Amino acid sequence: MNGIGAPGGRAASAPLMGHESEPTLFEMSVPGRRAFQLRTTDVPPLVLAELIPVEHLAPAPLEVAEVSERDLVGHFTRLTHRQYSVDLGMYPLGSCTMKYNPKFCDAVAADEGLNSVHPGAPAVLTQGWLALLASLEEKLCAITGMARATLQPAAGAAGELTGLLLMRAYHEGRGDHRRRVLIPDSAHGTNPASVTLGGYEVTTVESNARGLVDLAALRAELDDDVAGIMLTNPNTLGLFEEEIIDIAGAVHEVGGLLYYDGANLNAILGAVRPGDMGFDIVHMNLHKTFATPHGGGGPGAGPVAVAERLGEYLPGPLAQRAPGGGYEWVRPEHSIGRVHGWHGNALVLARALAYIDVHGGDGLKRVAQHAVLNANWLRERLRDILPAAHDRLCMHECTLRATELRARYGVRGLDVAKALLEEGFHAPTVYFPLIVDEALMFEPTETESPQTLEALACALERIVERAKADPESLRRAPQTTPVSRVDEARAARHLVATADAPRPTSPTKANS
Repeated sequence: MNGIGAPGGRAASAPLMGHESEPTLFEMSVPGRRAFQLRTTDVPPLVLAELIPVEHLAPAPLEVAEVSERDLVGHFTRLTHRQYSVDLGMYPLGSCTMKYNPKFCDAVAADEGLNSVHPGAPAVLTQGWLALLASLEEKLCAITGMARATLQPAAGAAGELTGLLLMRAYHEGRGDHRRRVLIPDSAHGTNPASVTLGGYEVTTVESNARGLVDLAALRAELDDDVAGIMLTNPNTLGLFEEEIIDIAGAVHEVGGLLYYDGANLNAILGAVRPGDMGFDIVHMNLHKTFATPHGGGGPGAGPVAVAERLGEYLPGPLAQRAPGGGYEWVRPEHSIGRVHGWHGNALVLARALAYIDVHGGDGLKRVAQHAVLNANWLRERLRDILPAAHDRLCMHECTLRATELRARYGVRGLDVAKALLEEGFHAPTVYFPLIVDEALMFEPTETESPQTLEALACALERIVERAKADPESLRRAPQTTPVSRVDEARAARHLVATADAPRPTSPTKANS
C-alpha cells in the first residue's frame, strides 16, 4: 500500500490526508510502542495458573498492533473524517427518512437512571421504565388513532412481520383461514418479503395514471380469500391516496384488514391519523418519524399499534397502569408471544418519547407541514431539469425522473446520484419505486433549512450542466471521494466479506 507497510511503520508526523489509502494499525505497528498499559497484577503467577485452567491459556502472547496513543487517535480520527452522517449534512434519501437526531434525546437516553436497569428486574423495581413505556404507547396510539400498541419490534421490518402475524392470528382466531395479502405496485421493498414470512401469498395491485391505487383493479382482486391490504398513505411515490376511505370500505367489506406501513408517517403527523382512514394495524419506524438513530442494522424500533379488536393478540408483556396504582406487566389473552428477547430496544424508545414530549401536538404537526413544504419547494425548484414523475403536489418526498438526461446524454439517474457525492451531499434513493423509470427520490425532511435546499438544487444544476458538457465524467463519478464508484452488481454477486479476503483482479477502481 504505497510503501506504508515498510519496516518501522509510518511516522506520526506524516499523517495521510486527502484520499490516500489509510494504513491498518498493524501496518503502523512498531515493536515496543504502547497507547495504554494495564497495571501489573499483584497475583502471583502460580496462583493464576491454579485459577485459570490450562486449556484456556494461549500458547503464546496474542499478536496485537503496537502503536502510540497519538498514532492510534490520529488513525481513527482520520477514518471518521471519511464518513458521512446525519451530523455532517443532508441525507435526501426518499422513503428512508434520514433526518437529524436531536442531541437532547441522546442526553435523555444517556441518563444513568435509565441505562443502568436490567430488563429482567421485577416490575416493582422498574416503575420508572414501565411508566415511560406506557406513556409512549399511549402517545403513539393517540398519534395513529389506534387502541393499543406493542413496543417490542426491533426495527421497521420486524414491525411489518409482527403486523402480518397479528393479521393471521386475528383471522385464524375467527376460524377464517385466508391466503392472500394485496400490495400496491408502488409498495416499499420489504412488504412482499414480510407477507411471505407471515405465511401469505402476495397479490400485486396496479397503480393508475395518477400514481395512486387503481380502485377498479383493487376491487377485481377482492374476495373472501384476502386477509388484508398492506399500504401506506402517502404512498411510496410521495402522493396522498385520495380514495383511501373507499379502499378501506372495499377491503373491510370482504372481511380483510388494512395494514399501514408507517414509513411515511412523518408526512401526516398531527394532521390526519391512519385510524381515521380506516387502518387496523399500524407499524411505525421511530427513526423515520421521531428522529431516533437509524440503526444501520440495529438497534432500532418498529412499534405496532392496532385497533381495539386486535389488542388481545399483541405480543406481551405490555406495560400498563395497575388498578391499585403504579404500573404492571400484562399479557394479552391471545398474545402471539414475544417478538423480542426483552421489551424492545428501550433506549431508542426513550429517545422517541423525549422527541414527542418536546414537540407536543402542535409541534408534531409543524414537523409534517415543514416536511411537505420542503419536498414541494424542491420539486418546483428542479422541475426544469429533473421533472417529477407525477406533476402534482406531493407530500414529504418527491419522485423525479432522469429519463431525459439518459435519452439525450446517456447519463443515468445513478450517475446523477454518484456525482452528488462529489458535491458534498448524500445521494438520494435511486430506481425506486420500481414503477418509475430512472427514478430519483428526494426526501429533504423538515430538519433541513431553505439554505441547504438551495445548495442541493444548485449542486444538481451543476451536475446537469456537466452532463451536457462532459457526460463521460459523470459516468465515472465519484472521483474525489475516499472510495470511487463501486460495481454494485459484482459486489452483490461476489461478496468480499472480510478485510483479509483476496481482492478480485479487475482493471477498474471498483474496490479501491
